[in-house]
Amino acid sequence: MSVALVAVSHSRKLAEGLEEVLAQVSRGRVRVASVGGAEGGRLGSDALGIKAAIESVAGPDGVVVLMDLGSAVLAAEAALELLPPEVRGRVRLADAPLVEGAVAAVVEASMDADLEAVARAAESARTAAKLDRGR
Repeated sequence: MSVALVAVSHSRKLAEGLEEVLAQVSRGRVRVASVGGAEGGRLGSDALGIKAAIESVAGPDGVVVLMDLGSAVLAAEAALELLPPEVRGRVRLADAPLVEGAVAAVVEASMDADLEAVARAAESARTAAKLDRGR
């Protein structure tokens, strides 16, 4: 097994699209779940949905959770409180850009890195240059 990822977005479509990208990047070697939107298809985040997503991919190597906006962070923190302690202890919320962080994390996880290394890879994407124009 490897560290799993959960992508949390306010948009169901964005979360599903990112899950598709991550599955392709990892070639299916990393368990990935996404959760997006609130009840009734509205934009938002749902702590119970995040909890369920974490539980759907949780394994002995842990789970890194990436969120898109501040209220998604609050919902993810609430979801952690709802998890059993043995699962909660193996979950890291990454302070990272959602897309870039998730891609960096899934690449690291696909190389069998541990939980802390996968979380660090996600967070390092925050400062990675997208364009190098010789500056």
